[in-house]
Amino acid sequence: MRLGLWIDEENLRIDQVGAAAKAAEEHGIDRIWFSQRLGWDALTLIAGAAPYTSTIQFAVGIVPVYPRHPLALAAQALSVQAVIGNRLTLGIGSSHPQIIEGMFGLSMEQPARFMREYVEALGPLLTGEPVAYEGEKLTARGHIEILGTEAPELILAALGPRMLKIAGELTAGTTTSWVGPEVIESFIRPTIDQAASAAGRPQPQIIAGACVAVTDDPDATREWIRAHYGPAGDMPSYRAVLDRGGKAGPEDTAVLGDESAVAKEIERFADAGATEFLLCPVGTAEERERTIRFAHDYASGLK
Repeated sequence: MRLGLWIDEENLRIDQVGAAAKAAEEHGIDRIWFSQRLGWDALTLIAGAAPYTSTIQFAVGIVPVYPRHPLALAAQALSVQAVIGNRLTLGIGSSHPQIIEGMFGLSMEQPARFMREYVEALGPLLTGEPVAYEGEKLTARGHIEILGTEAPELILAALGPRMLKIAGELTAGTTTSWVGPEVIESFIRPTIDQAASAAGRPQPQIIAGACVAVTDDPDATREWIRAHYGPAGDMPSYRAVLDRGGKAGPEDTAVLGDESAVAKEIERFADAGATEFLLCPVGTAEERERTIRFAHDYASGLK
């Protein structure tokens, strides 16, 4: 199983982001992940941070699809590929009604139908093929070609059965949030594998994202997560997967404890079928620093 590391880019300059990425590369982290939030544009951030490194892979998890047409996203993703030497993983997802409808004023009617059409149009564009796509939800006609680029690996954030089916049939895999190893083993892995097998595709990746804190006070850190990420539990797709795992809120899915306890929990994700553990450091500044040191040491031990 690979180890990915999420870099919290909020309140950081590009040189600080680049230094964090370089340190991760030097310690054997497989892939750096950024979120698309309300500050940095994640793909632009990757283009800026990559020159501080030479080999490590970069990923965005995830770009919400509704505000960006497939032609626009393909052009941006392939431009970033050209800049960073073909080291990009492009993660996409539907996002949530609170964001897409509440902030952007866009409809999220039939999100699975929209996502299937979006991926059907985007996939060929990323490989440089001309597209003349007309679906029920979107139209895409055009051709994006940037010399020297390869199609970035395409990952779809999927937690429910319809999205997992799309991910298995049309992409390289999925990313998960607020999901423990039990749900990966009992639901995520068999559902996405069945879809991929029926489509004649190889076994998909499962990138298991989790809040992690190497800490001597797990209860206090759990409260920190509840205070910072608790509202995620009210978002429909997250609420559904939390209920599937019998969890009250995001704080109950965190990986907390000392170095030995965290390492054991990461192995549980591997045993459940995850192909990459995406470690997202949380907690106090001291806990985040300790967690990143643990991630570097753990990754070095895998090499």
